Amino acid sequence: MTKPTEPAKSSNRKLYAAGLAGAVAAVAALYVINGQNGNIGSGESCSAALVSAEAVAPHAKGEVAAFLPASQPLDLSNLTFLGPDDQPITMADFEGRTVLMNLWATWCAPCRKEMPALDELQAELGDADFEVVAVNLDRGGPEKPKAFLEEIGVGNLAYYHDAKNGLLRDLRKVARATGLPTTILISPDGCEVGTMYGPAEWASGEAKALINASMTKPEA
Repeated sequence: MTKPTEPAKSSNRKLYAAGLAGAVAAVAALYVINGQNGNIGSGESCSAALVSAEAVAPHAKGEVAAFLPASQPLDLSNLTFLGPDDQPITMADFEGRTVLMNLWATWCAPCRKEMPALDELQAELGDADFEVVAVNLDRGGPEKPKAFLEEIGVGNLAYYHDAKNGLLRDLRKVARATGLPTTILISPDGCEVGTMYGPAEWASGEAKALINASMTKPEA
């Protein structure tokens, strides 16, 4: 058998090193998504949300075709922003309630366009079991976003906000917010069910069917 030449050995070592580096990078990326990152947990206790994600998958069509059910739900219960009373609030405060959390700003044209539909959705489905939580990210005071909501006749959405954008930064760290609007469906135990990157017609029949599917308890 012919002994391999030294250049071949060097080439093999380079290929092995490249493969090892790729594997390490893949593991690192997986850790960033699934590990602790700011106020977002890895989701070991999110098995119920995974069931909900599987239930909504067939309903991601039509006006909500771009909705992405979570394959590895994250624990979002520690996400923090300000409530209508300007006091800090976390997703854990919504325990027992399915939440459609929408991140928006007045400078975001698609956000402005979808706000009436979110308001309509809250009017129709909002109750003790479900709430649309639209979090405004304008960096100034509340005057401009509140004036905008009043101007377009939004009256069913409570005013949540985060002028410091800590919420957006936390979600960007785990690739759950690439821009605005971003909308995340969150289970009653504070876990991610799925995410919509970009606008949607949230008052549509498809959107309501998707949300209702996430709230339907599986048969025993």
